Amino acid sequence: MDFNVKKLACGAGVFFTRAVQFTEEKLGQAEKTELDPHLENLITRADSTKNWTEKILRQTEVLLQPNPIDHTGARIEEFIYDKLDKKLPSRTTNTELLGQYMLEAANEFGPGTPYGSTLITVGEYQKRLGGAERDLLQASAVGFLTPLRNFLEGDWRTISKERRLLENRRLDLDICKARLKKAKLAEAKAAAEHELRVAQAEFDRQAEVTKLLLEGIGSTHLNHLRCLQDFAEAQATYYAQCHHHMQDLQRELSRCANSISTPHSAPVVCPDPVSSAFLSGPPSPGASVSSLSSQRPLAMEQTQLPVTGTRKAKVLYDYEGHDGTELSLLADELITVHTVPGMDPDWLIGERGNQKGKVPVTYLELLS
Repeated sequence: MDFNVKKLACGAGVFFTRAVQFTEEKLGQAEKTELDPHLENLITRADSTKNWTEKILRQTEVLLQPNPIDHTGARIEEFIYDKLDKKLPSRTTNTELLGQYMLEAANEFGPGTPYGSTLITVGEYQKRLGGAERDLLQASAVGFLTPLRNFLEGDWRTISKERRLLENRRLDLDICKARLKKAKLAEAKAAAEHELRVAQAEFDRQAEVTKLLLEGIGSTHLNHLRCLQDFAEAQATYYAQCHHHMQDLQRELSRCANSISTPHSAPVVCPDPVSSAFLSGPPSPGASVSSLSSQRPLAMEQTQLPVTGTRKAKVLYDYEGHDGTELSLLADELITVHTVPGMDPDWLIGERGNQKGKVPVTYLELLS
């Protein structure tokens, strides 16, 4: 007990002495040891990295989750799962919820009515858009947000701790310098010189430790660069999927509108949406290709379309043809593509062996 009291009193004395030195420096009444210019630059760079990482992280969270506190208690749920160190279950997105409401409304209004059937069509596509959004949220959280958060909660805390130690060592060094200047007797000067040498050695050692940590900010930038590329790729995939879904939806609605405008027709029901397996996983190689080849009109097989330029293309994502005029694709395969006069610029004619059909441009990487 006596030892603890002495240690506490000693610590309080050191704290008070440092506080006095710090105050006198701010008032210009005491000299301050300046850090090495290289170390100062590293500190400035680290502070900038920390500040901008916080801003980018916060704004990305706002972009991906504009209204985190909603009627489902999302923020509370995330907090509980984080404290329990468990994975947060996948949550329905707002777009998926909108699609579900449309489907429920269609059942109540009657799926055989024009309005009901259109609600079913639009609702199914809203659910697919929501699924693509959920994939983007998951990919961004794992590949982008988590590394930024780990830096702020891990590496930066270590750096901050070592910087505080460096500041304390600097204050101790300047206190020893001031004592040496005030010492009059030879014995007091010798003791002050010894304290100064010890303080200088501790300061230099802590400066090296801090410098090594700050130089690691360069590796942090490289890691964040890779994460940023992954985030951009996830966004590109998401927007490509959204673009294609909306193109499909427009075609479905156009067919529905044409059916409604046709006179003396049977009760109008919009065509069923394409299969939801479109983005849920890779299609079976035999089934999709064989069914496509069996459904393709004979005229497509026999007619040679005028070619305006043939190129090789790499398929970026799996794609399942929606009718006999489209060609199903598998990710990473190579096909030959070309266009024809008057064709929709969002589509190309793709060829794989004896198979031919339309393919969406957004699913391809054109090769030279």
